[in-house]
Amino acid sequence: MQKIISLDELHRLKVELVMKTNQEAYHGTVYVTVGMGTCGIAAGALETYHALEEEIEKQGLKHVTLSKTGCIGLCGYEPIVEVTVGDAPKVSYRKVSPETARRIVLEHVRDGQLVEEFLFDASPFPSL
Repeated sequence: MQKIISLDELHRLKVELVMKTNQEAYHGTVYVTVGMGTCGIAAGALETYHALEEEIEKQGLKHVTLSKTGCIGLCGYEPIVEVTVGDAPKVSYRKVSPETARRIVLEHVRDGQLVEEFLFDASPFPSL
């Protein structure tokens, strides 16, 4: 990896990254994020993450980026999974078990149908 030696170069790289992210969103890239703070891990987020990982691979979904994040701040709803498809708004799921995680991959990510019974509004505060 090349060293960044000027602010101009840093700015250019930032612009390139934003443009790439926008292109990915336009082309239907899917981002799935699992809250992996201590509260999430205690609630089973690690098992949920592994179930997502396995189902994404099993379905051959190459356009899906699975990632971890820290505490989302809504400990009572853990494990929390957030899904963003293309430029659509982020969707948040609560209390996601490994079985529910597999449903999210099949129904939401692959087929475009929300898994209604696990949805909640995480911004700015949950509505449930």
